[in-house]
Amino acid sequence: MMNIFPLLSGIPGIEIPYSPQTDNFLASVLLLCFLISAFTLAHSHKYLLLQLKWFVFHKERISIFASSTVTDMRYLMLLILQTCILVGIYLFNFSCDMYPILPEIQPAYKVVGVYIGACIAYFLLKWLVYSFVGWMFFDKNRTSVWMESYSSLVYLSGFILFPFVLLLIYFDFQLKTLVIIGLILLFAAKILMFYKWIKLFSNTLSDFFLLILYFCALEIVPCMLIYSGMIKVNDLLTIKL
Repeated sequence: MMNIFPLLSGIPGIEIPYSPQTDNFLASVLLLCFLISAFTLAHSHKYLLLQLKWFVFHKERISIFASSTVTDMRYLMLLILQTCILVGIYLFNFSCDMYPILPEIQPAYKVVGVYIGACIAYFLLKWLVYSFVGWMFFDKNRTSVWMESYSSLVYLSGFILFPFVLLLIYFDFQLKTLVIIGLILLFAAKILMFYKWIKLFSNTLSDFFLLILYFCALEIVPCMLIYSGMIKVNDLLTIKL
């Protein structure tokens, strides 16, 4: 029997561009970061506040890791991991604005995973470099104090980054705003690090000038290398390599 209804041709739909606001994966990761923060604050807030106090108020002392428990160290590692995750999400949001085609050809979990892995590798590399430089040029006690202070700054950055990342994801800020916020947070972190370096390692004027050289070599140059590396990684991800 012949069909009496004409064949209706459909109207092609308009593809909705990718938006981090509607990405369930990012929402799940941010929820995980919130649970990590809540869990660590509930179980180890005294230890974290003590580390923050020792960072702000300089005190010549031996490593606090000797008096901290294994559980406290696990909580600190969780917070450092949270910081790496949040930085990875920030870089992903930044890359989506620089490379609008990137989230269309690569799944978000893959790109965010690459950025998180790069952040973890960067943190471990900095840890090794600081240990080596401290072993070469400074005494063991001051090096231990600096390593603890650096860890405190990293976990504190995670708490500060969390609300900013939420704003960046769900309020769709422009690329210029992303860059400004990132530079402000980075500049504040480097100033705090330099302040701690002066407190720990600067006894004379010559030490101060040496610290400036160390700071440029260990802090400024790696940031430039990380930025250029991120651009190359984005290029590779864009062409699906």
